[in-house]
Amino acid sequence: MKSEEYLNEIRMAAGLKRAVLKKIAVEGEKITFYLVTDLTYRQEDVDHAKRVSERYVPAGYRAEVNVVKSVPSEEGVRATVTELLKSRFPAAAAFFTPQDVEVSLDGAGGRFFLSVGEKERTQFAAGDVLNTLSAELNRRFCGSWIGDYRRVEKAPREIEHAAPPPMEIVTGPRVFPVEGFEAIDGAEVKSALCIADLKGEAPLVTLCGELVHLEERVTKTGKPYFRMSVRDASGSLSLSYFAKKATVEKVRALQAGTSVCLTGANELFNGSFRFTANKIDLGRPPEGYVPKKNYLPVPAAYKTVRPEPVADLVQADLFGVKPLPQEFMKGKYVVFDLETTGLSHIPAGGRMDRIIEIGAVKIEGGSISEKFSSFVACPVPLSGEIKELTGITDEMLFGAPETGAVLADFYKFCAGCDLVAHNAGFDSAFVRFYGEEAGYLFNHRLYDTVTIAQETLRLGNYKLNTIADHYGFVFNHHRAFDDAFVTAKIFIELVREKGEIPKPFSAF
Repeated sequence: MKSEEYLNEIRMAAGLKRAVLKKIAVEGEKITFYLVTDLTYRQEDVDHAKRVSERYVPAGYRAEVNVVKSVPSEEGVRATVTELLKSRFPAAAAFFTPQDVEVSLDGAGGRFFLSVGEKERTQFAAGDVLNTLSAELNRRFCGSWIGDYRRVEKAPREIEHAAPPPMEIVTGPRVFPVEGFEAIDGAEVKSALCIADLKGEAPLVTLCGELVHLEERVTKTGKPYFRMSVRDASGSLSLSYFAKKATVEKVRALQAGTSVCLTGANELFNGSFRFTANKIDLGRPPEGYVPKKNYLPVPAAYKTVRPEPVADLVQADLFGVKPLPQEFMKGKYVVFDLETTGLSHIPAGGRMDRIIEIGAVKIEGGSISEKFSSFVACPVPLSGEIKELTGITDEMLFGAPETGAVLADFYKFCAGCDLVAHNAGFDSAFVRFYGEEAGYLFNHRLYDTVTIAQETLRLGNYKLNTIADHYGFVFNHHRAFDDAFVTAKIFIELVREKGEIPKPFSAF
């Protein structure tokens, strides 16, 4: 039966011109059509509806009509909108309370308005929330229903976190003595700077570390030069070395794993600093040398991205049979997800893609309690593939905070918590790299929901949307907060299913 054609004929009766079809019930040879109208109707309207209904039932069945008058109330529409958000858009509902729905009745339907903060609006717009809600209200209530957003300023709530034990803070560049020096270029090397502390302009500086990669190239004029990557106990670096006739064969003979000293300059080039070596020699750090960590403490306050309260309005109703382990209930977990400009996450290869969005939620007492969400400024245009995959555009990143500022607040948000991610090795590499670049050491215990799901569930694959479908979770994939929110729900249910806290994936 075509319901639209059916209702168009039903609505030709004066008392049923805004009627909706609530349900159809089949009992033996009788099919009952339940209609709801908000107008006063007469028996002749019911008779008309029965004649129409008889034309839409299969041969051998008879039609009955049940007509009920029901005028929508503001409370009823508000409750329906809230219920639809919970069931259809759980990530958006996390920002929401029934008080955020305003309803205006006009006698022939009405309008509804969703009050959302500017940062949350993308969560609603991404899932086509308004159109879905309008269509469902038109199906459930008489008349025509149109929705819209109203921007409101939602005051952020400052949420303090207990800081981890204080660490020894080292300020200034870290320098170590060079041992086993052997000249190739003949520089006079006695000490070297930690690679991680090579920042800003330096006209003459020596680095010392293990040779990771060496590749010979040729300039436009035909002269050989070398691209190489080195690493020490503090970090890694890719650089160029322009060989001399007297040294080119010796440099060609170097093997990965050799410890070298590189002397040169760190100079500004095309808006960023680049280290170029003009001398290369052999040498190594002292045996067992570990540089003191040059990291910053947990910030005293949030400066750019402030956490806000959030709740999973449906989580308690879905899986309430098996209790969560008490040990898990006592813990704190930050479940996070990133959107990035690409998949390159190994800086030793000379290229590291950028973070463009961070989304995270905190689990306390076994429940989702807080959210952290921010775009991140990106100095390069996004590719068409990333725009299509994430729905993020260059315009959306305009004016977003810088990576270091977001990572500082994220470090505070994570203080005292274990971290959780889906395919944790990927996301943690970005957080570790850009965190250390900003001066923050992410060394938290880390859990991976891919690994835990593989140990716990039997599925065809362990993609995020596959596991979400297994548990009946609906979400807007490839946006950081939505992915983090559903990952948190999955993590809770995996722990519930296992009956214990899983083994960690690793420490950062």
